[in-house]
Amino acid sequence: MTRTSQALAYSRPSVLASSQAGQSLGLETAGGSTPHGAEAHPRFFSGFLASPRIAARGLLAVADVAAARYYQRTLLSSLDPVVTGNGDRLRFESFSGCCGVYARLDVLSEGLEGVETGHGTTNVDVNDPLREALSRMGGDEPLHLRVGPQEMAVTTTGGAIVEKKVPLPDRWLRGFAEAQVASAAFDLRAELPAADAVRFLRSLPSSSGSAARGARWVVPAGRTLRPTTRPVPGAVCLPGPQRLTALQRVLRYASALRVYGPVADGAAAASAWEVVLPGMRLTLTLSPDASRGFSGEGGVLEALATDDAAADAELVSVLLAWEPRIEPDRLAEQAGLPVERVRAALVRLGTAGRVGYDLADAAYFHRELPYDADRAERHNPRLVAARRLAREGAVVLDGEAAAVRSGDRRYQVRERSGALSCTCQWWADYRGRRGPCKHALAVRMVRRGAAVAGGAR
Repeated sequence: MTRTSQALAYSRPSVLASSQAGQSLGLETAGGSTPHGAEAHPRFFSGFLASPRIAARGLLAVADVAAARYYQRTLLSSLDPVVTGNGDRLRFESFSGCCGVYARLDVLSEGLEGVETGHGTTNVDVNDPLREALSRMGGDEPLHLRVGPQEMAVTTTGGAIVEKKVPLPDRWLRGFAEAQVASAAFDLRAELPAADAVRFLRSLPSSSGSAARGARWVVPAGRTLRPTTRPVPGAVCLPGPQRLTALQRVLRYASALRVYGPVADGAAAASAWEVVLPGMRLTLTLSPDASRGFSGEGGVLEALATDDAAADAELVSVLLAWEPRIEPDRLAEQAGLPVERVRAALVRLGTAGRVGYDLADAAYFHRELPYDADRAERHNPRLVAARRLAREGAVVLDGEAAAVRSGDRRYQVRERSGALSCTCQWWADYRGRRGPCKHALAVRMVRRGAAVAGGAR
């Protein structure tokens, strides 16, 4: 697994401080993107939180996921949460070390009091002393939140820079992209009132023992969810229920639980679990299996295999303006493209971390993840292998069929109603549920005439 280190440089540690005027939470930022370009320490917000104790618990839940490995638990440094300012809200995001859980806390406009929220994306320092201070925070006394440096410019001359170096595996980057692509295909499947939501979530196993292994399914039943042994119509997959433990931080403040997922087709699937809070939403998105991260799901591969989507994405990207809701119809009008091509471009931008997906709004939002997100494309094993096969002339087309030479074997790829099938073991195992195999992807590239030399866009 390819792994590099990400260096995060903060001007000082984040801290929760108390004074006669009340409490103040200062979240320090590292290098990030803003409408004015890259900044070393961008500033996104300075004001009060409407529900300080709940916001603190929500931020801790996001940090819990960043520090967790829900499968093969080993010691691993975590990447600090990412924060995006979208003008009317702050979004805090993280991804688990095992690449199987994506977490996001949306602090909405009604949860923020004070000056206007800025625009941009950066990492924020969430250190151990800050976590301890936030966990001890009680009462509803005013809490001033600052995301970014003080009003005066930060000067580092003679001062210490707080630097963290954390591993940044390629599969972590791919997982971030795959999670939002999967979410865009979800629909709302159930909504539970507060008391029923708390009762259901607290009934789930909190450890990875035998009761929590394998795919589980739940189906709406009145005001709650009941378990079912098979994916009946309307069922939602709950893979590794112990991975919802981070929601326990905020359950006592919840007003509802919303459950999202794809149409049940008999196979284990990803799902999203959103707790509605006063002025906030906390969402956990789970991969289809606790032992299987998002990075290998393959939902982004079709979008990466075409030159049209690449060119469209470049055009659409210049029209993004850190909007909290991206409207494909309006983008299509601005770009002079059909809506279908704009949607494909947004999927491709998602693979580069340039847009996320908000299930409650059923819309994409603009953000720029503060890392070399193009690495997720350059080092995707299936994509790299497919480009090599196409470049080396291993694909021979024959009407709706194609033959692909890979090593000393030949595979048959067929297309029916726009869907590709293959005679390889990958297809036999997954039947397209984890995206196309490298042979089908190479055929798709050759049919579309995609540029494959060197993997260039």
